[in-house]
Amino acid sequence: MGVRRCLPSSIIGPDDACDIRITVPGNECDKYPAKQHARKTALKLGASSGLIYLAGQPTINWGDSDQPRFFRQRRYFYYLTGTNEADCHVTYDIKNDLLTLYVPDFDLHHAIWMGPTLTVDEALQRYDVDRVRYHASLSDDIQSWARKSNGSNPIYILHETQKPAIPTTGLHFDHDRLVPAMNIARMVKDEYEIRMIRRANEISGLAHRKILETIHKMKNETEIEGLFLDTCVSHGAKNQSYEIIAGSGENAAVLHYVKNDEPLHGRQLVCLDAGAEWNCYASDVTRTIPLPSSSSSSPSSSLSSDWPSDRAKAIYQIVEDIQERCIKLSKEGSSFALLQKVARFYTVKGLRRLGVLRGNDINEILASGASNIFFPHGLGHHVGLEVHDVTESSNTPQDPSSIKQWGGRAFVPPVPVEDSTLTGSSSSSTRSDLFEEGMIITVEPGIYFSRLALRNARTLPLARYIDFEEAEKYLPVGGVRIEDDVLITKGGPENLTTAPKGQEMLEILRRGIDR
Repeated sequence: MGVRRCLPSSIIGPDDACDIRITVPGNECDKYPAKQHARKTALKLGASSGLIYLAGQPTINWGDSDQPRFFRQRRYFYYLTGTNEADCHVTYDIKNDLLTLYVPDFDLHHAIWMGPTLTVDEALQRYDVDRVRYHASLSDDIQSWARKSNGSNPIYILHETQKPAIPTTGLHFDHDRLVPAMNIARMVKDEYEIRMIRRANEISGLAHRKILETIHKMKNETEIEGLFLDTCVSHGAKNQSYEIIAGSGENAAVLHYVKNDEPLHGRQLVCLDAGAEWNCYASDVTRTIPLPSSSSSSPSSSLSSDWPSDRAKAIYQIVEDIQERCIKLSKEGSSFALLQKVARFYTVKGLRRLGVLRGNDINEILASGASNIFFPHGLGHHVGLEVHDVTESSNTPQDPSSIKQWGGRAFVPPVPVEDSTLTGSSSSSTRSDLFEEGMIITVEPGIYFSRLALRNARTLPLARYIDFEEAEKYLPVGGVRIEDDVLITKGGPENLTTAPKGQEMLEILRRGIDR
């Protein structure tokens, strides 16, 4: 602790100014808040006693191989420990507020080939736990606890298949309540978690910016994926939150296109959905980028109008407008149901203005489900330890008619709306669906022109609301999606995503071409 420029306490007056700064050596204050998460989980369980047991991800080799699979820590385990090491276990004695991490026993062969595993002392210094013990102690410790407490208190586990491997039988397990409790706990992020997601977004933003600066030189979708990965890894983010999507032309209409191996020549847009992971926390970022025209003889004039076609520009502007409206509505008490309603309304309004959708009554078009042909996914989801993070309940209610039409995929039920109703609370939302301070969500509207979707739409009753001849003119556009990660705060939405979009994106593209 350091105190600077402060008078002795015996002569400090009420009007004296002090500059007090507290410094703590080391990084004790920056440990992952595992103990806080354990207490929060117990609170959501509504339990004052019992033992929580979780197993971390074990080391597993590929089938018929001596090579281990890529290690990815189980996210529930990480939430209670902050430990990103294989073959660990954790227990939390709720009554005694005792969080114990179990690390692998020392293995000389492993240490020689792969390096030593964590020691007890190293883990105790690194992680926010009360005790660290070697795995050899796990069975005896659980049996000792069970002899004293298991008659009246359960051992809470995530799944029936994840019981601790101990010889004792007749233990009382509860495998129903822990997952829902941890889901509720994980929905609202603490300061540490927000900081991790913010950093993931910063690195993703750097990678997206790098793509914009050099995309005019690229020939193939593969180059986009490669440069994005290179930028993330060089900034310390070795893992991606999900497979990179770099779909150009009609590939941009494939929602989870991950082949990323086709040429960019002659294509109008590329939809780049890519987000880095930082300390196991995800980011989820999508940008749709106009591609330079390869037919232009002058590189500097290929983006003189910024967009490869008026149709590409028009669709981008509709999606951009929808996203900005929905971000503004992303605040406490709002919900995905409300945002989806807003997004559907302005999708229909925009596409009707372009002549893709037809009909005099917007409510009638909404009720038909015709917008699902062009916007076939939800408006957003939670982000955290998973890119599609856990929730207490499904993000969107199911619409039986949409499920039937789309082979099992669920959509928000079409609700007739007017402009004046778009800012009110959604009557279809329950209290548990409403946004709270500390939640982080995506806002990701999109409009797509898929040959397969349009072909299928011709066979549906909603076909009367679509001008197929006009819609097919947009097939070369492919699709546009814009996605940001938004933190819900007391003061309103805070956009954590730093990747350029809109006018800033266009200015970077121009500078890259003019160099």
